[in-house]
Amino acid sequence: MRITSLLRLLVMGSLFAGAAACGQGSAGDGGGGSAHGPEGSTQRARDVSEAWAGSKAARIWHERYFPMDAAVQLPEGAFRSGADERAYATQNFELGGVLPSGTPEEGEVRWHGGGTLALPVSSARDAYAKFARGRNSGPSLVVTGARLGTMTLSTSRGPATVPAWLFTVKGYDTPLRRVAVAPSKLPRPPVGPLPQTSDFLLPLSGVVSVSPDERTVTLRALHGSCDRGPAVAVLETADNVVFSAGVRDRSDGPCTSETRSGKVRVELDRPVGDRMLLDASTGRPVPYAAPVGSPAPSWS
Repeated sequence: MRITSLLRLLVMGSLFAGAAACGQGSAGDGGGGSAHGPEGSTQRARDVSEAWAGSKAARIWHERYFPMDAAVQLPEGAFRSGADERAYATQNFELGGVLPSGTPEEGEVRWHGGGTLALPVSSARDAYAKFARGRNSGPSLVVTGARLGTMTLSTSRGPATVPAWLFTVKGYDTPLRRVAVAPSKLPRPPVGPLPQTSDFLLPLSGVVSVSPDERTVTLRALHGSCDRGPAVAVLETADNVVFSAGVRDRSDGPCTSETRSGKVRVELDRPVGDRMLLDASTGRPVPYAAPVGSPAPSWS
């Protein structure tokens, strides 16, 4: 397969750097630098790209439902108060009404660009349990009822309208929406991951966003306490886009084992379109990077 562009190191700056374990962050260094251990990353990116291009796994990926968005959409105007915001962040909900017991066997995912897919629909109680996991004495949000409806979200195939449970929340005029269908099972990748001992590439945490013109992808990547933040290289082909994550200017001195997370913007030569976004380290599609505390769909 002919590679249509060279591997380019694009360090657009770390927008956020913080300790992942405690969820804290601070402004990152936006300077340039070299990715740690780039040697070997170019060939690995090509191997991943060529393995997926035209594969059965790629066909499955383009035919099934893989969300790239949050599973919950908040009511308009959320939140009315700091207490409500804390309640949502801690998933502290109370059920102040009766949830529907009947559920259709299947619902339809409808892509705006064409195509549909029938998938099993979860019950209202199961959907409620996905975001109402808090069991504390702090502030809470009260759900008084629910009905089956739809919501629109981003997927690997573009925007789609999907079945969703619309939960009525006390004090809000519009519902909280929660996806009512589970993602498809990820196809078996045609290429394996790098060993965990690999020192020149790190796995990506996920895709944060894609710009409206689809030429800027914001990724969340990991780095340590003795470097200048994450760096991401990109290989673009007609079939896919492969990201190779590393770190900038790693120090050889004593370091703590602290793991940090940072956002990196990567500029593409052309819009993403229907190309797959792949991780050179894992050999798998890059998942959606849900905000901390936000319930997001899983591909497992």
